[in-house]
Amino acid sequence: MIESGMKAPEFTLPDENGNEISLSDFSGKKVVLFFYSKDMTAG
Repeated sequence: MIESGMKAPEFTLPDENGNEISLSDFSGKKVVLFFYSKDMTAG
């Protein structure tokens, strides 16, 4: 479990266009991660 203030682990995921985006692509920038379940979405 990641606690508040801890550095997030590196990961890569596809964006809505299928392009791979890595957390490291945003190094030095503020990032907000929003995860939601696939239930009741087009995904």
